[in-house]
Amino acid sequence: MNVKSACAAILAVAGLIAAPATASAAASELPSYEQWQADVREAVDPAIPWLTDRVAKGGSGLAIVLDIDNTSLETEYHPGEPNRPVLAVAQWAGQHHVSVLFVTARTSSSSARTQLSDAGYPIDAICTRKSGEGTAEGKQRCRADLTEQGYTITANIGNRSTDLEGGDYEKGFKLPDYDGQLS
Repeated sequence: MNVKSACAAILAVAGLIAAPATASAAASELPSYEQWQADVREAVDPAIPWLTDRVAKGGSGLAIVLDIDNTSLETEYHPGEPNRPVLAVAQWAGQHHVSVLFVTARTSSSSARTQLSDAGYPIDAICTRKSGEGTAEGKQRCRADLTEQGYTITANIGNRSTDLEGGDYEKGFKLPDYDGQLS
């Protein structure tokens, strides 16, 4: 700590000046729920029109892949509740014979299946990260495995860059993560 910082800290403790704001304090502030939902809607609003066109082109094993935490479920804002704009895409997919697949950094699917089902999601498959596997590596492996099983992943929706790294999908839809603050 330099002399200037030390003096400012002493004066702040003494109540003579306001404590300096830190970058970490500012970075830990998430936007309001309403702002997050507006940002999510902006990211996924093109998904159903895109899927409508894609389904019209035909193909077998059409599927979408969804991340779970802070994508399908409102993990940060309302744990266990569905993220309604993403739920709408999943329900549209289910109604149009497009499989709904989940790829997650979680290492167990049992609680995820219950949470997703309780939130109203159709579930055709859930692929989890293996113990010791990195997040991006696990998600890429899952998409490759699902593709090998015969799925054509038409849309991939997630809020982290690791949800979209690699390939094995036709189009990605990136939800906000606010510089990594939402897992």
